[in-house]
Amino acid sequence: MNIALITYLDKGAYDTTTVESEDDKLLNFLKENGLNIEEVIWNDANINWENYSLAILKSPWDYFDLIEDFYHWLNLLESKRVKLLNPTEVVKWNSNKQYLREIENSGLKIIPSVFINQQEKVNLKSFFNKFNTDKLIVKPCISGGAKNTFKVTIENVEEVNHKLNQLLQDEDFIIQPFLPEILESGEWSFIFFNGAYSHSLIKQAKHGDFRVQPAHGGTVHPQQPDEKLIAVAKQYVTSFAKNCLYARVDGTVVNGEFLLMELELIEPFLFLNTDPQNYERYYKALQELI
Repeated sequence: MNIALITYLDKGAYDTTTVESEDDKLLNFLKENGLNIEEVIWNDANINWENYSLAILKSPWDYFDLIEDFYHWLNLLESKRVKLLNPTEVVKWNSNKQYLREIENSGLKIIPSVFINQQEKVNLKSFFNKFNTDKLIVKPCISGGAKNTFKVTIENVEEVNHKLNQLLQDEDFIIQPFLPEILESGEWSFIFFNGAYSHSLIKQAKHGDFRVQPAHGGTVHPQQPDEKLIAVAKQYVTSFAKNCLYARVDGTVVNGEFLLMELELIEPFLFLNTDPQNYERYYKALQELI
């Protein structure tokens, strides 16, 4: 079986040093375990996808910048009968943060969110009262890596409001209250392989920033959460990540209750290096799904 480990063409737009390191280590580990696998750029026009039986999404980091091309590529894999992990229909669903509506409607908790559709006009000032907060987070519904993500305060609301209404000409956005718990306690990430819990950590932003991604100076702290918190995180995976090789549940605890920020099913960093057994658990899950 020929397997493609899917990555992207790095044009220097993103600081992905840690991701590429994880990719290389994972690729070598899977090869050492006898898999015929190689890295493949998802939108490389020279690739004959009929040569592959399986494609594993790992780091197609630019997919949200090329979303229509990405959807076309997903359809191409289906037409060539290349099995994709995670499954194509799940990936399409997860590519737009409007999926959070469905999760909330199922009864699972998310960070309070308002979705603003393309071409709508918005006045961000009204959301301070709506969420009973003095800070907001605004981000596109199709995005990654904190692209076009704004922290909004009374001091910069007019400036961001102007930028947002320009960006709304082309895409949908989501507005949420900024949760101080993210700065105080950090953002949780729970990683699951084929529905089974593997490991977890807390990501913390550097001083003076609100973004927890390592590319923006965030730090990572492995954790041993109690079983109740793991069970809560697992509910999101059980309900919305069926047959997924990997799932990362990101959120924070507010007043003792876990609130989902995002369910990452396309290209999350998996923090495999936090425990050597993580690679084994990834491989075991892959074997189960092949």
